[in-house]
Amino acid sequence: MPGAVAPMWDVALSSATGRHILETARRRGLDPTVCLAGTGMTAEQLQDPATEIYASQELTMIRNLIGRLGDQPGLGMETGMQYNLADTGIFGYALMASPTFGDAIDVACRYAALADSYVCLEAPEVTAPEAVIIFDDSQIPRDIRRFVSERDFAIMLRLLPLLLGANTTPVTVRMELADLEMPVDTVTLDNLTVVVGTGPRNALILPSDLVERSMPAADAQTAAICIRQCEELLNRRRTRRGFSATVRTRLIQDSAEIPSMTTVAKELCITERTLHRRLAGEGTSYRALLDEVRAALAGELLKSGLTVEETAQRLGYSETAAFTRAHIRWNGHPPSRRR
Repeated sequence: MPGAVAPMWDVALSSATGRHILETARRRGLDPTVCLAGTGMTAEQLQDPATEIYASQELTMIRNLIGRLGDQPGLGMETGMQYNLADTGIFGYALMASPTFGDAIDVACRYAALADSYVCLEAPEVTAPEAVIIFDDSQIPRDIRRFVSERDFAIMLRLLPLLLGANTTPVTVRMELADLEMPVDTVTLDNLTVVVGTGPRNALILPSDLVERSMPAADAQTAAICIRQCEELLNRRRTRRGFSATVRTRLIQDSAEIPSMTTVAKELCITERTLHRRLAGEGTSYRALLDEVRAALAGELLKSGLTVEETAQRLGYSETAAFTRAHIRWNGHPPSRRR
């Protein structure tokens, strides 16, 4: 797949995301150090607001948590509800200072990675009386999809009332999900009510007049300064994706020939032992990255018209049965159903 790039979320993240995962572990009676296994991080490091972590380290923490507690409905939402405006840093202030709610949505679409989110947002499609914001969760690794989707939903619940302001009239929005369930059907926080249901795509549906509504703390000059700082921060965090991002990008460069660990090490002019050590230092491994890449490419290859057997071969599986088992692990159903 020439021209493939790393996932949107594969940037350095704030330490807040790690702190909240550890807090969920504590609340559930789990020793937080269990979540940190394999990350190279300590709980003390995560208490420092200036600390940034790699996405691969966060993925390891989530998998450690799920591995001990199970992929329980509500676990991600519990974690997301711990977030507050301070956790979002300059991104949150850019939202608050936006001239209109629609401008705030635009900031959220452009800089979602700064909110430690794993979904891609599209600009609103406004057709009175509704505005539809479609969000794409296809880049979320499948084994942690429930947790991350719930957490992102909860973060939205925490932020939206702040953006609407305390004096606004009550607002009801709908969230439609194509193939995912949330642990709640309706949530009311302050002046906001969110109704969750099924739909043909993943989308947040707002009253269209909300898009033009002035923000309670609107300040165009402050917003411009914050947006500039968001741009600088995002660019800096992208340069700190880490070694794992370099390896992941190489793995997805060409779906016709996914390279072996030996090949990747040779291309990077290092030994396999060094490759293993550097990935371990970021809380991941070649096998874990290969699994993520295969999971992401599998859907695209099947959609392109390749058979299950051809897709398995393209992804480097010696047997179609092995690919089928992996696909069930990623998605909960065999690849034949996806086509």
